[in-house]
Amino acid sequence: MHQSSLENMKAFCDRYLSGRKGDPLLILDLGSCDINGSYKPFFNEPAWIYRGLDLQQGPNVDIVLHNPYRWKEIRTSSVDVFISGQTFEHIEYFWITMIEISRILKTGGLCCIIAPSGGYKHRYPVDCWRFYTDGFAALARFAYLEALEIYTQDDGEKEYGDESHQWKDTVMICRKPRWTWHTRKRAVLAHWLWHHLAEYSGS
Repeated sequence: MHQSSLENMKAFCDRYLSGRKGDPLLILDLGSCDINGSYKPFFNEPAWIYRGLDLQQGPNVDIVLHNPYRWKEIRTSSVDVFISGQTFEHIEYFWITMIEISRILKTGGLCCIIAPSGGYKHRYPVDCWRFYTDGFAALARFAYLEALEIYTQDDGEKEYGDESHQWKDTVMICRKPRWTWHTRKRAVLAHWLWHHLAEYSGS
């Protein structure tokens, strides 16, 4: 976990959650396996429950997802805060992941996604994508989420000792709004459709 990513996630926590330290929040972290660092210390509050998600067991993994695009382990509308960093570039069908995030968030729930817009290829086990602000804005709309803040760190904006400025992290912070009946119906249909397409393409 590089320094710029840790700094960006801490900024999200300070800006959006500092006034909610007494609230009983369920916080899920996708791609949580501790490889040279974790976001977990930022969410160490007595009232908060932090759970790490990943596709295989490892340090800081509480829930192993058996299907990367269909999270049967997590109930619909059960999560207060969803975070993920340096993971989306490794997800082949990241838009389906975003629909799952939208599904499990409560109304008013927050989501913070950090992914690189630059940097070298680093397979784990694949490296598929880079993300820009317009792309994250489109992704939020696709998942029926309200984008609160999206920004990309410029290469020369700040120098880090571990050279993590090379990744030019793009950060997206979203909120799940109160859906109308029509929006909920469209979201459920999109969820069903994309899951079945993913299963078909993977068969």
